[in-house]
Amino acid sequence: MQLLKDKILSEGKVMPGNILNVSSFLNQQVDIDLYNEIGREFFRLFLSTPITKILTIEASGIGIACITAQYFKVPVVFARKFMAKNVENDLFCASVKSYTHGLDYTVTVPKQFLNEKDTVLLIDDFLANGCALEGLVKLVEMSGAKLAGAGAVIEKGFQHGGKRIREQNVRLESLAIIESMDENKIVFK
Repeated sequence: MQLLKDKILSEGKVMPGNILNVSSFLNQQVDIDLYNEIGREFFRLFLSTPITKILTIEASGIGIACITAQYFKVPVVFARKFMAKNVENDLFCASVKSYTHGLDYTVTVPKQFLNEKDTVLLIDDFLANGCALEGLVKLVEMSGAKLAGAGAVIEKGFQHGGKRIREQNVRLESLAIIESMDENKIVFK
């Protein structure tokens, strides 16, 4: 998606530890026009699949999932990283390691929101090592729902998470795949 790639090149900043900071338009301050185009593109890519729910992980994936869901006209469900007092205990749970934060989380979704009648599309902002998407895949499997595939806005192709997800026979569509990056240059696949 050229619009996204242009935005990454003009505003993205490579940080130490292979971190790509895109907070000025993707996950801190949000460029709504860009989000709209991202949602439209995910809809185009998965249009032939009868999606009933979109599943993401808090927090940065929620906005992208919501915009995408408007095109599919389906609800968004998000996996929580932290337990809230207003959540029931009947949950699907999966362990996830955050590359960016260096922490392990147990992500949860109440069982009432996913079931065997659903066809689920996973949406996330970044795909690096693939742990977040693998956790979401596990939640879908536990629920008995059908997995339509996964959409990642930015994939770090050099970190092999995409390869691991694809090796699990998950249809994965990434809108921008970064082949390499350093503080001076970002190269797309």
